[in-house]
Amino acid sequence: MLEKILVVGRQLQAQQLARNFTQRLYVADDAGDIWTLIESSEPDLILFDADVPHDTIHLSLATFQKREINIPVVTVCPKEHTEHVNRLLDAGVFDVVDDYEDVSRMGQIIDKLQNIEAESEFFLADCPASVPIVGKSPSMQKTMQMIRVVASSSCNPVLIVGKTGTGKEMVAEAVHTLRHGSDQKFVAINCAALTANLLESELFGHVKGSFTSADREKTGLLELAQDGTVFLDEISEMPMDLQAKLLRVLQEKTFRKVGGTEEITCDATIIASSNRNLLEEAEKGRFRQDLYYRLCICPIQLSPLSHSNRRDDILLLAKYFLQNSVICPEKKGKIKGMTKLAAEALLRHNWAGNVRELKNVIERAILLEQSDRIGTTNIILHVDCFDQDDASASFTAAAEKDFSLERAEKELIAKALDESGWQKTRAAALLGITRTTLYAKVKQYNIQQAEKTAQKTLQPA
Repeated sequence: MLEKILVVGRQLQAQQLARNFTQRLYVADDAGDIWTLIESSEPDLILFDADVPHDTIHLSLATFQKREINIPVVTVCPKEHTEHVNRLLDAGVFDVVDDYEDVSRMGQIIDKLQNIEAESEFFLADCPASVPIVGKSPSMQKTMQMIRVVASSSCNPVLIVGKTGTGKEMVAEAVHTLRHGSDQKFVAINCAALTANLLESELFGHVKGSFTSADREKTGLLELAQDGTVFLDEISEMPMDLQAKLLRVLQEKTFRKVGGTEEITCDATIIASSNRNLLEEAEKGRFRQDLYYRLCICPIQLSPLSHSNRRDDILLLAKYFLQNSVICPEKKGKIKGMTKLAAEALLRHNWAGNVRELKNVIERAILLEQSDRIGTTNIILHVDCFDQDDASASFTAAAEKDFSLERAEKELIAKALDESGWQKTRAAALLGITRTTLYAKVKQYNIQQAEKTAQKTLQPA
């Protein structure tokens, strides 16, 4: 259901079709009347009926573009008029309805439009639809602008720099999608995850018999990618001798398989990423300077969440993860948001692990939360996985607590324990939290069992 729809044309059937999907209906008898109505009513959708000439619709669409009016347009056009339908879609029509009776089709169009509007809350307008890079902060706007510049050029190689968890692989996929589309291959390899010999074999491939276990010929990623993209994640971890071979590929656009003699042409876009300062690594002798300068043509920088220009993305990312998490399917759609204090806790955290850490925090909260809004109790920002005595006791509060909130939480927990006779499983159920969380809170607030409660539980029934 849309708030406002503007129907252009005199067909009552078109008005009836639109009335099923809007709270307020506006009508322009002909295209010349729509400009005043657009300005006064600001419709969410414009529907042209089948009697409006196609040339008039095309002229209106051109005027929309010239005036930067971004209102989706739907037309009624019989499907047998294939040529007209295709021309309308090419001109910028959002979608086409076959006839006035096709209420189901109109409903699908409205749903699609609303989904796009919902997604636009999280993504910049020029973000590729297939790559969900969430963020609208000034930092992300600058990053997306650079992605566009690099993708539209012939820049090769491409370097992406940013701290761990900032989303470097997504940026690489965005560059690939904008440059090559979805038809070409995108192959990725983590340079830190493989030994030197295995990494060389994965990248370049090898011929049969080139080493002991090479019982068959192998095609490397540089060849497998063809005209697509090879993404070298954490290139700073690549061994120095292999860096020299990669440099030759970048300069000569050819390579040889391990143990081979044939020169193979490399047509792929090479995208490298690093969470280290490669210039500093080069100055310290841990990375080849000549490779650094070959990579650093037009680097794409990803700022951490702690950066002042990216702080605006924290709550946006949290909301996106909350709405799209599949970690607990039975809770999907049931948790509507988070409390103001929980949001403030997220904003105060420094996010050393960046987007990846934030996603983990939100998914952990979804698992623990029993109500329809995530509160501070389940925003657990520090987890010590190596405390053998009581791992849950290392769950510390997300941020500096308001004293009245801390006192209220302590009193509520103490009351639940008293009501349950200090049966922690029952007390946790009363509070709507897990037993491990209860243990952590009891230890955190140093809640002691009162003598009278202990004596009461010892009395025979």
